[in-house]
This record gives sequence, C-alpha cells and structure tokens, in this order.
Amino acid sequence: MMQNVHLAPETDEDDLYSGYNDYNPTYDTEELENDTAFQEAVRTSHGRRPPITAKIPSTAVTRPVATGYGSKTSLASSMGRPMTGAIQDGVTRPMTAVRAAGFTKAAVRGSAFDPLGQSRGPAPPLEAKNEDSPEEKIRQLEKKVNELVEESCIANSCGDLKLALEKAKDAGRKERILVRQREQVTTPENINLDLTYSVLFNLASQYSANEMYAEALNTYQVIVKNKMFSNAGRLKVNMGNIYLKQRNYSKAIKFYRMALDQIPSVHKEMRIKIMQNIGVTFIKTGQYSDAINSFEHIMSLAPNLKAGFNLILSYFAVGDRDKMKKAFQKLIAVPLEIDEDDKYISPSDDPHTNLVIEAIKNDHLRQMERERKAMAEKYIMTAAKLIAPVIETSFAVGYDWCVEVVKASQYVELANDLEINKAITYLRQKDFNQAVETLKMFEKKDSRVKSAAATNLSFLYYLENEFAQASSYADLAVNSDRYNPSALTNKGNTVFANGDYEKAAEFYKEALRNDSSCTEALYNIGLTYKRLNRLDEALDCFLKLHAILRNSAQVLYQIANVYELMEDPNQAIEWLMQLISVVPTDSRALSKLGELYDSEGDKSQAFQYYYESYRYFPSNIEVIEWLGAYYIDTQFCEKAIQYFERASLIQPSQVKWQLMVASCFRRSGNYQKALDTYKDIHRKFPENVECLRFLVRLCTDIGLKEVQEYATKLKRLEKMKEIREQRVRSGRDGGGGSRSRREGSAGSDSGQNCSASSKGERLSAKLRALPGTNEPYESSSNKEIDASYVDPLGPQIERPKTAARKRIDEDDFADEELGDDLLPE
Repeated sequence: MMQNVHLAPETDEDDLYSGYNDYNPTYDTEELENDTAFQEAVRTSHGRRPPITAKIPSTAVTRPVATGYGSKTSLASSMGRPMTGAIQDGVTRPMTAVRAAGFTKAAVRGSAFDPLGQSRGPAPPLEAKNEDSPEEKIRQLEKKVNELVEESCIANSCGDLKLALEKAKDAGRKERILVRQREQVTTPENINLDLTYSVLFNLASQYSANEMYAEALNTYQVIVKNKMFSNAGRLKVNMGNIYLKQRNYSKAIKFYRMALDQIPSVHKEMRIKIMQNIGVTFIKTGQYSDAINSFEHIMSLAPNLKAGFNLILSYFAVGDRDKMKKAFQKLIAVPLEIDEDDKYISPSDDPHTNLVIEAIKNDHLRQMERERKAMAEKYIMTAAKLIAPVIETSFAVGYDWCVEVVKASQYVELANDLEINKAITYLRQKDFNQAVETLKMFEKKDSRVKSAAATNLSFLYYLENEFAQASSYADLAVNSDRYNPSALTNKGNTVFANGDYEKAAEFYKEALRNDSSCTEALYNIGLTYKRLNRLDEALDCFLKLHAILRNSAQVLYQIANVYELMEDPNQAIEWLMQLISVVPTDSRALSKLGELYDSEGDKSQAFQYYYESYRYFPSNIEVIEWLGAYYIDTQFCEKAIQYFERASLIQPSQVKWQLMVASCFRRSGNYQKALDTYKDIHRKFPENVECLRFLVRLCTDIGLKEVQEYATKLKRLEKMKEIREQRVRSGRDGGGGSRSRREGSAGSDSGQNCSASSKGERLSAKLRALPGTNEPYESSSNKEIDASYVDPLGPQIERPKTAARKRIDEDDFADEELGDDLLPE
C-alpha cells in the first residue's frame, strides 16, 4: 500500500508547485507537424489503447494516482501529450479542476463556442392535451357558461330582454350539467360556487326585467336559502323591489327590513338607499308618519336631494306647516358636491391650458355635474311651488318666504325664477293685473331674467290684443337676450298681427336658428307661408313639424288644409282621416270631411260625417242646413223638419228657418200644420212678403175665408215695397236722398221653390278653423300641442302661436318622484 506513496523531499517544502510552469517540449504545437507519432495517430488508429481500469475495486483514493508532481519531464502518451493524474518519474502531478467557463473537450477539438446549447435545435413540443379527458370537458363547459352569462348581460344592456332571458336560461341548464360532471369527477368541495351564484343571480335579474316576477322571486329564494352563498341576504333588497312593483307593500317593507338587518353598519350608503325605499313604500301605503321617521333619519345621517324632497311631500300630506319650512331649509342646505364654474375659465393665454379646459368643458364628468345641478333646481322649484300656497296665509307671502330662503343659500339664481313662477301662479288664478305687476319688477334685473319677464309680458299683452304693448315688451326681451327663441317668436307674432308677413317669417327663422326645437316658431312659419300663398313651403314646414309632433291635431289639420288649398282633395281627406283618429269627437274636422266628400260627389260618405259632426255638436248652423237640404233632396221632408226647427231655435230672428219648416210640412201633405206655421210666422214677422204669399195660396187651395184678408195685406206690402224701390232709384239718380233698407226674404217654396232652396242654397261656408287651431299657444318646452275647444259660432281668425318663458310647466309633484328611489339591481 505504501509503495505508491511518495513523500515530497524536504527541499521542496518551501515551494510546493516549483517547476510546474517550466517549459515542456511536449506542448510545443509548432513542432506537431514534424512529430511522426502524432501525425500517424491522426491518420490512423495507431497509438489507441484500451482505457485504463482499476484492478482493485476501491475508491479513487486507493487507486494509484499518476501525477507529474515534482517532475520536469513527463511520460508522453501515444498522443504526444502528458496524461493527467499519471505518475511520472515516481512523482505524482497534482490534479486541477481549474478551467475556463464553457471549456469542454469538444471545444478543444474544434467545435463552436455554445455555452447555452442553442445548436441542439428547438425544444421538443409540449405534450398535447387530451380533449376527451373529464377535466378538459369540465373546463370547456365552465368557459361556455361564463360566455353565456356575459352574452345575457350584454343583450340586456342593449334592450333585447327576450334574448337576455334565453341566454340566462341556457347558462342555467349548462351550469347544472357542469355541477353533475364535477360531482362525478371530483369531490363536492371543488364545485365553483361563484359561478353558480352568478348564473342564478343573472337569471333572476332577467326574469325581473321581463316582468316575470314569480319566477324571479323563486330564483332569488334559491339563492337566499343556500347557506353556502356569502352575503346572499342582500338580495332581499331586489325581492323587496319586485314586491313594490307588484304593489304588495307589506311584503316589500318586510324584505327591505330583512335586507337592512343583513347589511353591516359599515356600508352606510347601501343602508341609506334601503331606508329610502322603505320611506317611499310607506308613502305608497299612506303611512306618512312612518315615512317621515325614515326620511328624517336619512337627513340626519347623510342628507340627499331625493330624501329631502320626499320628506317635504310627507309633511305636506300631513299638513305640518312648520315642519315643511324646516324640511325646505334642509333641502336647500344639501351639498351638491360640484366644483365651481371658475375652473372652466382659462386663467392665462397658455395654449396647452386652453386646450385642456376646452376638453373638460363638456366631458362626462361635467355633464354629470350639470344633471345633478338641474335635478337639485327641479326639486327646489317644485317643493317651493308645492308649499308656498299652504305655509302662509296666502301663496304670495309663501312665495316671498321661499324666495328669502333661496337667496340666503347656494341657489341664489333660483330666486328670480321663483318670482316668475309667482307671476305664473297669478295667471292661473286669472289675476292678470298682479301677474303684470310682478313681471314688471324684473325690468331692471339682469339680462336673462329681464328677457324671461318681458317675454311673458309680451305674451300677456298679445292675448289681450294690445299689440303695441306686446311689441314693446317683445323688443325689450329680444334686446336683453337676442338668443331667446320665445322672445323672437313673440316679436314675430306682433309683426304678423300688423300684416308684415315677410318680416314675421324672418323673426321665426331666427328663433329656429337659435333653437331648432322651437315648435311654435316652425308652426308660425307655416302659417306665414300660407298667408303669402307659398303653399309648397308651408306644406314643407308642417310636414317637418309633423315629424316632431306625431299626434298634434293642429298640425294634421294644417297639412290637410294646405292640400285642400292646393286642390288635392284626396290628400286632404287622407290627412283629415288621420286627424279623426287622433280626435274622433272633433265636430269641425268631421264636417270638413263631409264637405270634401260632398264636393267629390259622394253623398253617402258626406252624410255620414255631417251626421257625426251634428251628433257631437248639434248647434252648427252650416251642418244643420246641409242635413236639412239632404233630406229634402232625398224626398224625406219629415226628417228635415227637426233640423230646421233646431236652426230656428238657434237663430230665432232668422225667418228663413221657420219658412223652411212650414215648407216641409206643406210638401209632406200636412197642409193644416203648414197653415198654422205660416200664421205663426206672420204674427212674428208681419211684414214678410213670402209668408203672406204662401198664406194666400194655402187659403185659396183649402177654401178659407181669410184669403181676402191676407190678399189685402199682401197688396199693401207689395205697394210699399215698390214705393221704397222707387225712392231708392230716385235717390241714386239724384246723388242723395234717404237709403232704403231692403227686406231679406227667405226662399219661397211654391212648386219648385223647395227644390230650388235645396239645390241653390247649398252649404257654402267653409270650415274656418279647427278647435284651438288659431288660438294663441303658450309653451316653453317641446310638448305636444293640445287641441282646445272654441265656440264654432265665434270669429275664427288664424293667429300664430305665442310662447311664454317660464321655468317649470309640470304639476306640483308626481308619483314618479317617489318610485325613482328604488335601488338598482
């Protein structure tokens, strides 16, 4: 064992590696070409020998270690280089593990330097998934369920509620299949509860959106009763909303309170919304004291506009004046949390800053701020209009109190609007003097308020036909605010009343340029063009207006009237039929249809519409005259009698209706009744020549003794008539003299007289206007024009519509304000 162990000589203890770097001719690569053994080994396998193996099975320590330690010449191998770890001259060479990074034997033999192994090519492909495996099928089915839920939500947001429900049902079916497959493959603990919750919640929401409330409640019950779903009790809010829609208020309150118990006090906003729903439900049931408790609690914790407004409504319902005042002050004090408008004003001329300000002037956040401010103003104005008449002895004092409160708040600009509403309230109470006095107070205010007040004053004076005053206030309104469409419309109306239609059209056009939705201006332009006989342009205006106001009776009538003026009766009849579908009881529209059918020769259709017109309004003389003439033409004189008798009741001073009644009796063969009627007419109108002529003829035919008396009276009247005619002729010839008044006689009815009366005295009066068509129009918003009833016997003058400038046209309060507080699902 010790024969292979060589101790280092003592002389070498000081330098263990001495001689290690000495030059060895074996490593002289320049002489390799002359080395015969090396060249032979390169060309052939000469010098190759089997690898050395250990003879004794042992560790590397017990093996003989060959090293060149302490040797200056080493045994050259057959390759011409020394062996590492070999014994040379009895001295072992020390082994080293020091080599350069990336050094390998292959690199020495001429291969490229590739420490990352990139020369070996790309990595082998991943192992392909087995699509038939249960795990992969479950994963694909879960992905499909998620996609169906997303598609259902998207369809709901797009308004396609039916498709959204179908997708939700499909997602529910596939989710149940997914649960069964998971139970077969994995343990029940691995079921995706979040996916199940999403599918059920979406299905319940889609049922509710499609008003399938029973199915929605059942689905919500499945979610709420499952203890594995966390926070599922909050969905009782949605169940309460469904019960509220079904008007099951007791259950709605029950579920709202159950949801309120489920929500921790940390979530204040959610609790406030639920309490608002509870308060609204109490108002629906008439339990105002409980509603007051809910809204008072909300206003003490987190005041908001809706709760404050509903609190005022509740106090108004119970009639508590002092609490109404306090609630109004609380509503005024609710913070809007809106930045001031000063930040939208550029502080410098920096173009970059100006671009940023222009970009944020109308962005979504700015629009949301405007909507919130508009909603606050609406609530405050409506609340003031509601409580002003009841909180004080009179509505004027109440308005003054509201104005003072508003002036001391952040809504200072609403004080003037409240004053204008005060004037409008005077108008509703028919107190025009007080309204005018109130509006005149704004003549020295700022331009916007001055323009609104002057517009209303112009409107009032125009209605009273004081066109000079209306024109002056219209000028004031236009000068104060040139972009006020109502002021320009009223100015155009005053010019229209003076007959300057071209100039009036210019004002109406300017109003439309400032506000394209000003329907009054567009309607008035159509009237102006009709007066100017520019019928094509008038028709174009009314058709545009019809596209805006689809069911406006006035617009439909104007279109029919223009077609009639254009001599197109078929189109006129078609548009009048649309008008009848909107206002089926309008007597003038029905009589106009009868007139058009009569002009076309369709007597049956004409009779139908005239008769309907007479049924709804039996005092129209023109309709009565046509119906009486129709029955005479058709040889039904007995039926014509009732119409002429009604006409004689409407116009008792007109003798012709009574003569027509007597004529109908005579033509029907009832001579005694005819004689009595003529005698009655003679007593009322003793100077009527036609009546005496029929009396003489009837007495002669019957053989009565009174014939001589009536003949004498007739001759005397005819002689007096002849004398009057001579005087008139002599007066005309002499250039002066007294003027004789010719007696108007009714159409006689001798032989052909009745027929002549029926054919010659046709209904010639045209329909002057539709009910409300020519009346002044008051509006400040794009509402449909309501047709109002007008006395058909009164003067019908086609007048343009006026526009009154006011802020609020709605009723004092409405139910939708209460139902708007529901928590969105």
